[in-house]
Amino acid sequence: MTNPASANAPIFERVLGEDWAKLGAIVRRHYSLRPFTRDAVTVRGTMDEVWHSNVAKVLLPMARLGGALVPYRGRDVPIVVHYAAREGDGSLHWDRIFRFAERPPFHFRSHMECADGNEVIEFVRLGIGLRLAVTAEAGALVFRGRGYVWRLFGRDWPLPLHLVLGQAYVEERPADGDRFTMRMNLVHPLFGELFRYSGRFTVDARVG
Repeated sequence: MTNPASANAPIFERVLGEDWAKLGAIVRRHYSLRPFTRDAVTVRGTMDEVWHSNVAKVLLPMARLGGALVPYRGRDVPIVVHYAAREGDGSLHWDRIFRFAERPPFHFRSHMECADGNEVIEFVRLGIGLRLAVTAEAGALVFRGRGYVWRLFGRDWPLPLHLVLGQAYVEERPADGDRFTMRMNLVHPLFGELFRYSGRFTVDARVG
């Protein structure tokens, strides 16, 4: 069961319950999209770093098939992220547009659904999903990987991708003024850090 909050509340308010109020105002602002609406938010920023290890290179073809992870390296990479609710369901949708120099824009699309307790599942293509435990910590929204699933025939089957990709950590943290920072990494127990990126953002516009 998710935390006791209105079914019309934003996804992370439903997941966090009373802890939603512990998030920084700028974090709540860009995650305040109501489910089953056309609410949308755009944020713009710069990725200070987008990086993957040499070991991770062998995983990139598989990752691109599933529409997950960013296959390029770079610094000071401009990025625009569109967040959107959907009228037909209660999920939250992302379109992250990275603009690497001398490359076409790279889109990383996903959507997120509530799961049990304080967990959500973020899905990419082919029904592959990452289970994430969600907490509010010192104003930041923090996600910790809890394993992978494959949605098939309407059911989420455990998928042992942690043996390949390791576990994820993501945080979005209030910064100065109306800005927030984010960082993500994937760490394998044997091969160490495989992927990471971090950046700074401002909220550009909201609809709804």
